[in-house]
Amino acid sequence: MTVSSTHPPAWLRARSTWLISGSLVATLVGQGAFAQSESSKSPPTQHSAAEPGGSSVETIVVTANGSQVELPADYAGGQIARGGRIGMFGNLDLMDTPFNATNFTAEFIRDSQASSLADVVQSDPGVRVARGFGNFQELYVVRGFPVYSDDMSYNGLYGLLPRQYVAAEFLERVEVFRGANTFLNGAAPGGSGIGGSFNLVPKRAPDQDINRLTVGFENQSQGYGAADFSRRFGADHEFGVRVNGVRRDGDDSVDHENRKLSMASLGADFRGEHARVSVDLGWQDHHIDSPRPSVTPSGAIPQPPDPSKNFAQPWSFTEEHDFFGVARGEYDFNEDAKVWAATGVRKGTEHNILSNPTADALGNTSSYRFDNYRKDLITTSEIGVRGAFHTGGVGHRVSLSGSIFQLNSKNAYAFSSFFPGFVSSLYNPIDVPPPTADFFVGGVLLSPLTTNRVKTASAAIADMLSFAHDRVLLTLGAREQKMQQYSYDYNTGIQNSGYDKSAVTPVAGLVVKPTKQISVYANYIEGLIQGAVAPNVVGATPVANAGEVFSPFKSKQEEVGVKYDRGRVGGTLAIFRITEPQAILAGNVYGVDGQQRNQGAELSWYGELAPGVRVLGGVTELDAKTTRTQSGLLDGKKVIGVPDTQANLGLEWDVAQLHGLTFDGRVVYTGSQPTDAGNTQSIPAWTRLDLGARYAMSVWDRLLTVRANIDNVTDKAYWASVGGAPGANYLVLGAPRTFIVSVSADL
Repeated sequence: MTVSSTHPPAWLRARSTWLISGSLVATLVGQGAFAQSESSKSPPTQHSAAEPGGSSVETIVVTANGSQVELPADYAGGQIARGGRIGMFGNLDLMDTPFNATNFTAEFIRDSQASSLADVVQSDPGVRVARGFGNFQELYVVRGFPVYSDDMSYNGLYGLLPRQYVAAEFLERVEVFRGANTFLNGAAPGGSGIGGSFNLVPKRAPDQDINRLTVGFENQSQGYGAADFSRRFGADHEFGVRVNGVRRDGDDSVDHENRKLSMASLGADFRGEHARVSVDLGWQDHHIDSPRPSVTPSGAIPQPPDPSKNFAQPWSFTEEHDFFGVARGEYDFNEDAKVWAATGVRKGTEHNILSNPTADALGNTSSYRFDNYRKDLITTSEIGVRGAFHTGGVGHRVSLSGSIFQLNSKNAYAFSSFFPGFVSSLYNPIDVPPPTADFFVGGVLLSPLTTNRVKTASAAIADMLSFAHDRVLLTLGAREQKMQQYSYDYNTGIQNSGYDKSAVTPVAGLVVKPTKQISVYANYIEGLIQGAVAPNVVGATPVANAGEVFSPFKSKQEEVGVKYDRGRVGGTLAIFRITEPQAILAGNVYGVDGQQRNQGAELSWYGELAPGVRVLGGVTELDAKTTRTQSGLLDGKKVIGVPDTQANLGLEWDVAQLHGLTFDGRVVYTGSQPTDAGNTQSIPAWTRLDLGARYAMSVWDRLLTVRANIDNVTDKAYWASVGGAPGANYLVLGAPRTFIVSVSADL
């Protein structure tokens, strides 16, 4: 596959009125409750290549009517679902929503042998994976804006999942929403999510019992074992329980990088005639010795080293321990009235000893030691009510929702002396004894004080209207959001600064269905992140209004698109523009006068091209620029780490001559990415090829499935991403050729 990295066409870059359509601006979704499209009424199709001997498929759901608990059915081919959660509107069919989203299924996650969330979303052409600042947090970039793992939701609630790494075995589905979403979900507490959001759906007991054991191996010596069991009980199978457990241990494909992962989850649910309830508990321990760090260039970009090379210090490590839970329920008073509620909690601990190098053009590095210890306690809840009625020929579905989120974070850190630091090389690493971390210390490691408190609370109202026999769907709404954040001294616990602001974010969305197969949509929606605090100095310039706290920053999104659904194959074309304010220095006054503008087009396709041939892919064209900067010096410059072009193509083929055998392949292309604000340097575009096969057979009337994958088949050395934290330019080396083999037995 060859994709050229070209600039978006002038018609796309032009500042025009292409996204304003009077009454439509906007967002919402959901009208699935009013009108299921013809395609959503058709029975779901599951692919059966992995079901020799008539083995049954896991069937979880069959609804897309705004439920907060039940899920939309799978699309043809089984790789994505027909819809997903759209915030306070619940689960809705994709043809009824004025947004662009992709919802990956459990079948896709299992067949791709994904070990984490990042492995799943790499198949989405609108998403790229990066890394957190100074740590090993998986971070995601959607429409050119970061989505921190802190800001993902679990069963609809923020902040409950482990911050650094989420094991794929927790997940029934991965729902990727593209675009601003504050009205739908509330403001993300970590301060990201302008370009999109992720909702991760916990596993649920299907109608058929599961008794699955899996063992696997990844080069170099990473072993893997998993167990997955479920049962349904009661006269109508109304009670369900599902249990999962996983252990990974050993060296992975990067030299001397050793990973240990343990996880367990318990999901219980009740589905009655009027009430549905689910409860999910999760535990994860994740530890990496000698994790390969990010690299910050000090000048020209060094050539990427051998992809299996590890330039980490042997004494470095990262580990996280998390326990979390969420409960969600809904009750139908009748066909037109419903209430729901959800609550969740997470307790997490992180400990790191890191050494991230700065490298010159020749790969010579300078590093220091950084120790970090963090403890988080998060509680979050949501409640809502919905009612439907008609006024003449217009249908109304009015929803009210309220949510609250609280974080208490304790943190301590310590640095070794980093002037000049110890030297090494990306190409010929030098191991050094661990320096003492006593140069710059904040708090007491292993016994930190509270350093950060965050509290958000919001209330939202929306009316989803239907016209013309449900072929025109209009949604209007608004959310008032209160955001509080307070920081405290690491050593004394005394409050340093505080923030208490409110903002209202509106939404409007329009869906028009000229035919049963086509849905045209448009939306206007705003994003919301915490406002900035004016610093004491910027560069060498003292700031006259130091300490001033600004109101929350509002981004604005305008989008139009068209969706096509023939039942077996479908696709979406979306055109969008997002503007985000930024704080800059004007003279000696710090203010919200800057702006970043990301605009582009997304084309995605999915489904079953022919019996036994499945496709999943797309192309994203991005034009991300800073449009108002300090003294205009960087106006029109591309945003660090955002490529012009992203493209994916995934194919699966069931071999008709040998039932149960499937071949699959994926090509991932990412255009060049600027590494500095002035666009003087960039990392090259890269293309990666992944191949795989699986064979499902019946052994003693039991299903046995063998899966094998090779990621980065050509063992290409490349810098995969730039930055992740706004303004940062650290580089992450792509993973080497990786072999993964597993055997699953359904007993």
